[in-house]
Amino acid sequence: MKVLENLLGLCNNFVWGIPMMALLFGTHLLLTIRLRAPQRKIFKALRLSVTEDEDSEGEMSQFGALATALAATLGTGNIIGVSIAVAMGGPGAVAWCWLTGVFGMATKYGESLLSVKYRVKDKDGGYVGGPMYVMENVLHCKPLAVVFAFFAICATFGTGCTVQANAISSVMSTAFNVKPAVTGAVVSVLAAIVMLGGAKAVSRACEKLVPFMAIFYMAGSGALLFINRAYLFPALKLIVTAAFTPRAALGGFVGSTILSASRHGIARGLFSDESGLGTAPMAAASARTRNSVRQALVSMTGTFWDTVVFCAVTGIVIVSSMLHKPAVFNGLSGGQLAEQSFGLMNQYGHVIFAVSLVIFAFATILGWSFYGERAVIYLFGGRGIKYYRLIYLAALFAGAVASMGVIWEFSDLLNGLMAVPNLICLLILQGVIVKETRYFLWGGHLDEKEELGE
Repeated sequence: MKVLENLLGLCNNFVWGIPMMALLFGTHLLLTIRLRAPQRKIFKALRLSVTEDEDSEGEMSQFGALATALAATLGTGNIIGVSIAVAMGGPGAVAWCWLTGVFGMATKYGESLLSVKYRVKDKDGGYVGGPMYVMENVLHCKPLAVVFAFFAICATFGTGCTVQANAISSVMSTAFNVKPAVTGAVVSVLAAIVMLGGAKAVSRACEKLVPFMAIFYMAGSGALLFINRAYLFPALKLIVTAAFTPRAALGGFVGSTILSASRHGIARGLFSDESGLGTAPMAAASARTRNSVRQALVSMTGTFWDTVVFCAVTGIVIVSSMLHKPAVFNGLSGGQLAEQSFGLMNQYGHVIFAVSLVIFAFATILGWSFYGERAVIYLFGGRGIKYYRLIYLAALFAGAVASMGVIWEFSDLLNGLMAVPNLICLLILQGVIVKETRYFLWGGHLDEKEELGE
C-alpha cells in the first residue's frame, strides 16, 4: 500500500506541477479580467441565489442547484483538506487557497454559464448538462467529452465517495469509538435511501443539510476564534507573509517554500471549491432560470461560500490555534491539526469537530453522487445508473476502512486529470462567455428570458 501511495504521489507531483498551476490560476485570472471581474456582483448573486425563477424550465430551483453544488463542495476539503494544506505547505497555503477561491469565482461563473446555455433535454423532458455536452455539441470534440465524463465518474469514487467515507469513519472511531465497518454500513444505507429518490431527492436533502451544517460549523469556528482572539492578527500576518516568502520550521509549523505553499494551497482550493473542475455546472444545468448568466452568478456564490469564507475561516482557526499553543501541535500532521484546534475547546470542541465533519462529508457524498449519475447518463444512458449506484455504495463502504494517504493522493490525481479538458474547453469558448456577460450582466438585461437547451 505504501508503494502505491508513493507512486500516486509521484503522479500528483507531475499533474500538479507548475504547468497545471499556471493553467488553473491563469484561467482564473484571464476570465476575471475579460469578464470585468464578475466577483463585483457577489451581493447581487447572493440575492439571486434565494430568488425563485418560477416561470422557467428546469428540475430544481436556483437555490436547489446551488445547494446540491455546495453540498458537494462543503466537505472534508474545508476541514481536513485545509489542515493537510497547512501541514504540507505551511501557513502560506491558506493564502493561496483563498486567492484560488477569489479568482476562481470567475471560472465557476464561466463554466456554469456554458453548461446552462448549452444544456439539453433528456427523454423525460428534464434538463441535463455539463462540460461534456458543451465539448460534444459546441466544440464538436466528442473524444474530449468522453475523457472528461470518464474522469468525472472515476473522481466521484475518490473525491466524492471514499475520501468522505474515510473521514466519517475516522472521526466516528476517534470520537465515539465506532468501528469503521459499522460506520461504512450505516453511511451506505443512508446514502442509498436518498440516491434512490433521484436528482430531486438529492436536491431536497441538500437544501436541508447545507444551511444547518454551515451555521453549526461557523458557530463553532467563531467560538474558537474568540478563544484565540489575541493571536488572530499574528495568524493573518503569518499566512500572508508565508505565502510569498520561504520559511524555516518554527513553533510547530513545517518549513515551506513558495512553490510548496502555492502547490498545496491551489490543489486544496480546487479540491474544495471545484472551480475549473467542471462538476458544479452539472447541477447548474438542471436549475430553473431565466438565462444562463443568472444561474452563472448563483453558481459563483458556491466558490465564495466554500473557499473565500469557509476555507479561510478554517485556515485562520488552525494557524491561530498553533500560535496559541504550539506545544500541543508538535508531531501532528494532516487532519490532526484541525481536530486538535477544535480540541482547545475541550470536549465540546471535539464534538463540534466530529459532528461538522460527519455532516459535511455526508452532504458531499450526496452531491457527488449526482455528478456521477450525470456523467453516467452521458456515457451510457439511464440504464447505467443502477449499476453506478451499486458501485458507488460499495465504494463508500470500502472507503470507510481504507488507507487515508492513498485515498487523498488518488483524489488529487483525478481532480487534476478532470480539470484539464474542462479548462481547455473554457479557454476555447471564452468568447461566448464574454459575449453573454456583456449583454445580460453589464448590458442591463439580467431579467430578460433566454431560450435555453434543445
